[in-house]
Amino acid sequence: MASQIQWINALSTRASLEAAVKEVVTRIQQSLSAPPELGIVFISSAYASDYSRLVPLLIEELPLPVLIGCGGAGIIGMNEPTQVLEVEGNPALSLSVAHLPEVTVQPFHLLEEDLPDLDSPPDAWVNVVGISPEAQPQFILLSTPFLAKINDLIAGLDFAYPGSVKVGGLTSATAMGMNQSALFYYTQGMALTDSLRTEGTIGVALSGKIVLETIVAQGCRPIGSVYQIAQGEKNIVIELAQANNLQANSRPPLTVLQELIQNLSESDRQLAQHSLFVGIVRDEFKLELGQGDFLIRNLLGVDPRLGAIAIGDTVRPGQRLQFHLRDAKTSAEDLELLLQRYQQEKGSSPSAVGALMFSCLGRGEGLYGKPNFDSSLFRYYLKDVQLGGFFCNGEIGPVGSRTFLHGYTSAFGILRQP
Repeated sequence: MASQIQWINALSTRASLEAAVKEVVTRIQQSLSAPPELGIVFISSAYASDYSRLVPLLIEELPLPVLIGCGGAGIIGMNEPTQVLEVEGNPALSLSVAHLPEVTVQPFHLLEEDLPDLDSPPDAWVNVVGISPEAQPQFILLSTPFLAKINDLIAGLDFAYPGSVKVGGLTSATAMGMNQSALFYYTQGMALTDSLRTEGTIGVALSGKIVLETIVAQGCRPIGSVYQIAQGEKNIVIELAQANNLQANSRPPLTVLQELIQNLSESDRQLAQHSLFVGIVRDEFKLELGQGDFLIRNLLGVDPRLGAIAIGDTVRPGQRLQFHLRDAKTSAEDLELLLQRYQQEKGSSPSAVGALMFSCLGRGEGLYGKPNFDSSLFRYYLKDVQLGGFFCNGEIGPVGSRTFLHGYTSAFGILRQP
């Protein structure tokens, strides 16, 4: 009988990098009973001056055939086997190590200049990544926030690997001027001095006897009615009509929005001043819309003269949209609903073996007013699943059948043994 997947995470908050590495490795070695095939490390930007020393220290203590990771302004991990911590702005090191029997682990590092253009065939993307779509790989992606083609990369991977899950995040730091682009990439036999990268995207493709599932909590609630875009160009919405009735009189979206805000409660009107977003419906054929059916995008600006609005995505006539608000209560309810749904779908024992959390810098204690909220809620519903992760400059995860770069989101990658 094949052995079971093992996924162990350990977090250290020691001020010394040597002490932090020693602590996480010791705890992992005490729990892991089979050879590891993969390590995923997240390190606080409080250690930024020591980034070049991280992988050599880790590999010396715990030889790993593949290691990927990145720096983050906040780090998530298991302080002890049953307690998860989100450490924001202070030293922290989180290491997840996995024994993956009957799983192929394919690491890759993609530079912006190596990416095919969006007119290229799927084979061009397959050649760059180096793994066949027939292997049905699942992707964990870590990228720098300065990669101009990150949306092209995500779209290209969806094009070449349409049935594959992609989840991940963009590196971050606690202050401007600090190294926000630290990526760690090591494969057996490589020079340890080459392990720190500052450009592009790194990741692993996992194929074989493993399942990667996602929960993407965008943390918004809809307000008002659902509309359809009657006229739009690029990322500008020029006219809106009532949903499913494009023949009715269309109106400038700013007019629609002003009427909507006038009918809100006083608290929601205050919230709309700084936390108003636009949700784009992802499934053109779905009639009953609910949580998770919208892709949340920023409202970038308005044109009072035309009454048009600009949003953080391309638009086209016929698309449905609804305005949304975000606050701590809504974010908490959204994540809990998605976790409950996942638990109901998988039953009382979902066979999850490990998980990664990619959470926006705008969430955490700053949003909820208390620490460890999203991670503790996750562990409440998936009690035995060890969790690692970091706070991102952007989160990667699917909505519907496509993958997107998000903001203000907590995206979870949950690994199961089939």
